[in-house]
Amino acid sequence: MPSRIPPTGMRPRATRRSNPLNLRLDLAYDGTPFRGFARQSNFRTVQGDLEASLTKLFGREVETFVAGRTDAGVHALGQVVSVPNAPEGLDPITLRDALNGMCRPSLVMWSCREMEEGWHARFSARSRAYVYAILEGETPDPFLAGTTLYQRERLDVDAMNEAAGHLVGRRDFTSFGRLREPDAPAERLLYELRVWREGRIIKVRARANAFMQQMVRSLVGTLTQVGGGGRSPDELPEILRARDRSAAGPVAPPHALCLVAVEYDEGWSRPLDLEAPSPGGPSSV
Repeated sequence: MPSRIPPTGMRPRATRRSNPLNLRLDLAYDGTPFRGFARQSNFRTVQGDLEASLTKLFGREVETFVAGRTDAGVHALGQVVSVPNAPEGLDPITLRDALNGMCRPSLVMWSCREMEEGWHARFSARSRAYVYAILEGETPDPFLAGTTLYQRERLDVDAMNEAAGHLVGRRDFTSFGRLREPDAPAERLLYELRVWREGRIIKVRARANAFMQQMVRSLVGTLTQVGGGGRSPDELPEILRARDRSAAGPVAPPHALCLVAVEYDEGWSRPLDLEAPSPGGPSSV
């Protein structure tokens, strides 16, 4: 593949702009080979691969911005990235196809489109939705091992939903996550935390305006303890009040977590069924 997108390979544009483009990339990735999303000098990351490919195509250094930074091993189905100051005249479809040729199979662009000036993948987002998948049963499944957490014993989904109800709303989630900056506020608005069963798989969906580092996995770890009978749902308010990470359950492994969609004024980055079944009743606001 040539190092840059040749002008002759672009589709003609209806109008010509004199200003740089502000591009939106909707993407998905298998988090297994990456040390998280954010670029790191000594490790392979999603942002590192993406920016390296854009740099080759644009012929200059490129900086991107993401809706939600995922940890090492976490997957994404509906991640969103903004690419400001892209060269004028680029055709988004041609750029999408060029990036897929360079980044696949672990990283794929669903779409590329031009956005208005000032639109930002992170700051324009209204909420983010994650799903954690737990596989129940007497035997594991090798084909689901990379995207689910195996749980031999049956979990009490009703109890997990009862516990989740104590966490929904605007709360201080110090007990359930780590702050990237020590002085940053720990308050988050958790719109939804619900649990349901689909065959052998239990899904836990969390949707909030933003998440702290490891927050979803900490919520899942605590809810799993409740589902297994190790904790009572009534303990959750006390865990919140403690504002102490040691008060909550363990951090669930990253490989079963997926960022499924990001919400903007114009809609979700991927289709999201907000009426997903929940045997114990939905926990949402």
